[in-house]
Parts: sequence; structure tokens; C-alpha cells
Amino acid sequence: MMSDSLFIPALTLALLAWLVPKLLSMILPEGVKPLVVIALLSTVFLFLLSAGFFVALYFWQGMTWAQFAQYGVAENVVFYGRLGLIAAMIWGPIMVLSVANLPRGWVREVW
Repeated sequence: MMSDSLFIPALTLALLAWLVPKLLSMILPEGVKPLVVIALLSTVFLFLLSAGFFVALYFWQGMTWAQFAQYGVAENVVFYGRLGLIAAMIWGPIMVLSVANLPRGWVREVW
């Protein structure tokens, strides 16, 4: 059910898009430059997480390591990287809204 429908994977990616910037904001200091760093790191992390999520979905549907290895590293990186970029249509806007909302919780810095 998880991999056959679009709802659960999309919901998972949307939740990650909201959660990753929040977690990074707990580590990095407040300010405009750290906010840009949070946005860039969130983009990279979410791209990698979504590509890995698609790898997991393919294995969930019955793909074997032999099938995975027959295409080679470069082809797999391109294929799953493309899926990760396509998934940015789901997590991108939510991540932008999450990053834009971070200054509301600032205590030391003023926007």
C-alpha cells in the first residue's frame, strides 16, 4: 500500500520538508546568513533523502540487489537523482515556507 499509492510517499516527503529546516535551525545560530545556510543544507538533505526514499520504494516493491547493481553506479545516481529532483515539486514549496517561518521564533536576532 505504501509504494502503490502516491499519498503516503508524498505525505512523508512533505513532513520531511517541514522537519529538516526546523532541525537545522536548532543546530545553527540565528541570523540571515545562517538562514541562507539552512535553506541550502535543507535543499541538499531533502534531495538526498528523497532519492534514498525512492531507492527504498523500489526495494519495497521487490527490486533485488542484483537488479540494482546491473545498471552501475552512474546510471543509478542519474536515475534516482532525477527522481529526487522531480520530488522537489512536493517538498520544495513546503521547505521554502518552513525556512521562511523560522525567523518568527528568533530571540536574539531581528529580521
